[in-house]
Amino acid sequence: MRRAAFARWRRAVHAARCRLVAGDREQGANPVELAVVMPLILVLLFASLQVSAVFLARSTALNAAQSGVNAQRLYNASDGAGTASANRFLSSTGGWLLGWNKAGGPSCVTTDVEVTCTVTGRSLSVVPGVDFEVEQTAHGTVERVTPP
Repeated sequence: MRRAAFARWRRAVHAARCRLVAGDREQGANPVELAVVMPLILVLLFASLQVSAVFLARSTALNAAQSGVNAQRLYNASDGAGTASANRFLSSTGGWLLGWNKAGGPSCVTTDVEVTCTVTGRSLSVVPGVDFEVEQTAHGTVERVTPP
C-alpha cells in the first residue's frame, strides 16, 4: 500500500512540474501585450482630456454670455453694459477659451423685447493639431416698466 501511495504522489508531483515548466514558454508575453495596448490607452487618455477641455471652454463661453445678458437686460442699462460684463468675465476666467477677444469680442444685441449675447472662441488644445470652435449664445427679456 505504501508503494501505491508513493507512486500516486510521484505522478502528482511530475504532473505539477510539467505544468510549471509549460508556463515558462510564454515568458516575455506581458511586455509585448503592453506595447500593443499602450498606444490605445494613451489615445483614450488624451481624448478624454481634450473632451474635458472642450466642455470647460463651452461652459466658460456660456457663462460669459449669460453674464452679458444679465447686465444688458437691466432697466435703463447702457448700450455696452452686456459686452463689458462678458469681457470682464472672460478676462478673469483664465485660458480655457482662447481667441475670444478677436473680432471685437463678445457681441450683445438688444431689441425692444430681448437681449442676445454671443461669445465665440476656441477650446484649449491638448492634442496638437486638434482645434475646436466654440460658440455659445444666451437670451433674456429686457426689463421694462409696465402700467398697473
